[in-house]
Amino acid sequence: MIQTLDKSFIPVLQEKIDNLNKPKGSLGRLESLALQIGLIQHTLTPKLQHPCHILFGGDHGIEREGVSVSPREVTWQQMINFGRGGGGVNMFCRQHGFKLHVVDVGVDYDFDHERYPHIIDRKIAHGTRNFLHEPAMTQEEYERALAVGAEMVDKCHAEGCNVISFGEMGIANTSPSSIWMHLFLGIPLDKCVGAGAGLNNEGIKHKYEVLSKALAPRPPKGAAIRDKENTHNNNISEDRLISGWPPPSGDGGLLAYFGGYEMVAAIGGMLRAAEHRMIVLVDGFIMTACMLGASQIDRNVMEYAVFGHCGDESGHRLMLDAMGAEPLLSLGLRLGEGTGAICAYPILQSAVNMINEMDNFQHAEITKYF
Repeated sequence: MIQTLDKSFIPVLQEKIDNLNKPKGSLGRLESLALQIGLIQHTLTPKLQHPCHILFGGDHGIEREGVSVSPREVTWQQMINFGRGGGGVNMFCRQHGFKLHVVDVGVDYDFDHERYPHIIDRKIAHGTRNFLHEPAMTQEEYERALAVGAEMVDKCHAEGCNVISFGEMGIANTSPSSIWMHLFLGIPLDKCVGAGAGLNNEGIKHKYEVLSKALAPRPPKGAAIRDKENTHNNNISEDRLISGWPPPSGDGGLLAYFGGYEMVAAIGGMLRAAEHRMIVLVDGFIMTACMLGASQIDRNVMEYAVFGHCGDESGHRLMLDAMGAEPLLSLGLRLGEGTGAICAYPILQSAVNMINEMDNFQHAEITKYF
């Protein structure tokens, strides 16, 4: 269970921050960050220790509908590349001292784990099912993915980690992110759907049409209908069996119906990190959607979240605003992997250094003028 932060500690922390030898509020966001981190750790002298980054990999059945410009095999190819140190996430982890964990929860590829020992094997299946036709995962698979995320965070916490970020590798995962955004926040779907890894206008239109169809009212469970529309890759009609609609109630309903294994694992990790009172650095569009999903399970998780950056994916700013989240950076990033969260880490360091290392007016013998 995630504990809400002790708000009675705010005046004590705020007094220390206000009495640092600076004009009151003059260090802006660093001051509010120091307050949040001090509340999370319940101390006047917060510390950042052993930062870790967990990158979950998984493929998506909806990718078969042509909703991404990148082919499916890029997921497993990049997972291997991370072991060679050649990814964007590797560069930023090295730069900022993060320990990187790469976890396969649902990649559509059988890795040789002797050849690629950096990939932690927690595979649930070779990708989710296509949520245009059926639920992406079962309730059991959903619970297994949550458990994988919690397990990985427990390992980091046991090593002394108190600040953690999450990343993902999964072609087409902006599609479930857009749907979660639409369903949980009530934002029109067309405002939630963007270019992903680089779709052109026609590709974005097709993506929107596919997701709209996935959200359309369905016949009763198990009813067969004839789909007279052309699929994205041929000109023949097909019979399809639609089942599992509407999604069941409870935690896993919409999260399991549309989500990816790597996304649900991240949700499980975020929830467990908050249980451990760890700082959760949130990356871009997909990880923000995962934090949104986590907040549907336990709203208190948001108190532990620091949003790293606003990415370049259409709708990300709308999602952040609707969640009441203010990102630290806006660099136009849309790589994923958790890179934006890691880039924001030095700002957290500055906030912690401020509250711990700046002198106060009395000790520095400076007139307090407010």
